[in-house]
Amino acid sequence: MAGKQKNVYICTECGGQFPKWSGRCPQCGEWNTLSEEVIVPTRAGAAVGAKAEICRIDAIDTQAETRFPTGMKELDRVLGGGIVPGGMMLIGGDPGIGKSTLLLQICGHLSQSYRVLYASGEESARQIKLRAERLGVDNGDLLLLCETDMNVILNAMVSEKPDIVIVDSIQTVSLAEVSSSPGSVTQVRECTGALMRVAKREDIPVFIVGHVNKDGAIAGPKVMEHIVDCVLYFEGDPHSNYRMLRCAKNRYGSTNEIGVFEMRDKGLCEVENPSLMLLSGRPKNVSGTCVACMMEGSRPLLAEVQGLVSPTGFGNPRRMATGFDNNRLALLLAVLEKRCGFFFSNLDTYLNVIGGLRLDEPAADLPVALALVSSLKDKPVDEGVVAFGEVGLAGELRAVSGAEQRIAEAARLGFTRVIVPAHTLKTLPGTYPIEVVGAATLREAYEKL
Repeated sequence: MAGKQKNVYICTECGGQFPKWSGRCPQCGEWNTLSEEVIVPTRAGAAVGAKAEICRIDAIDTQAETRFPTGMKELDRVLGGGIVPGGMMLIGGDPGIGKSTLLLQICGHLSQSYRVLYASGEESARQIKLRAERLGVDNGDLLLLCETDMNVILNAMVSEKPDIVIVDSIQTVSLAEVSSSPGSVTQVRECTGALMRVAKREDIPVFIVGHVNKDGAIAGPKVMEHIVDCVLYFEGDPHSNYRMLRCAKNRYGSTNEIGVFEMRDKGLCEVENPSLMLLSGRPKNVSGTCVACMMEGSRPLLAEVQGLVSPTGFGNPRRMATGFDNNRLALLLAVLEKRCGFFFSNLDTYLNVIGGLRLDEPAADLPVALALVSSLKDKPVDEGVVAFGEVGLAGELRAVSGAEQRIAEAARLGFTRVIVPAHTLKTLPGTYPIEVVGAATLREAYEKL
């Protein structure tokens, strides 16, 4: 027997529950995020007596474990090799970034060999058909279900026995048992939990599309990301055709891999050589640019870093960075002044990473510092030079992981020199078809340009 209903206020950002409303969430500090929800508690012990299915771990057969190839190597790379049976994948991203396009495209490949159920709460069947024709997805065993009632979708999963299910999107569906509007914290949490129970019981992989809030995080409670097996973020500059698929959580693979796509009139196309794409249109014989070599999972990527230094017209100089941490930029400027004698105190400093890429690993310290000093001295960095290495507070260069793959990628793209920390030279086996220059300090690295 159900207990008495009660009204609580749930934060749409962190999922915290509070007995009364306030303008600011006491848990996460966000403003105007508390929404009223009605909760009907169930009586404890109501399900006592249900038979549990218990099995020994050594009796479970994993020899026949297979993955579904999606037909897109970039997506398979991010997923860790393909789709795992019974897995739940959550895809988030800005509106219009290409989430539905990506999923409908993989439906065209999967439906040739598997039974796919595409459940949409945002579009009609005719709209999906028109988009499928534009993308070239017009045949195969693809079932469409335009429904916002989660119970109907769950019943279709049980009755139709599809091999793969896609729900677009989780914020548009609702459970009749939950007395709150679609997209609310309670509805999103309960619908995701219901999908998870059916997916695990029937061993059906499920893709879920999730909307994002103004901060770029997936809208809804954080517990939704804990329920699913894989969380993917679709990123991209709205003024660029290139898209990047990042993995924030993956129970069946690495979380460091990225997939690169290009949005065209026929849908998303895979970019097999991201480094060449990121370096296209690179200026020649211009100061303030340097090529960095980053590791995204097991894939080395070359990206162009641009720095611009100019006299300030105000009392305090400006510090702006796009694709790089502002706090890390301030640290590098302090090291350049204190340890190397390059003064930026009365200069505006701007930093930009070309292609919408974000450099988060410490290996980007050296190319960023070289680009800034190149702009300060108005001395161009040679076009054939690549650099990577972490900068310490004493001005020393520290080794980073994946040095062999980085050097091999630079040589493959035709670069002639690579500047690395001196300690890296001791760990490199053999020789390379590229000149490898070691530097112990940041000052020494600039002098060897």
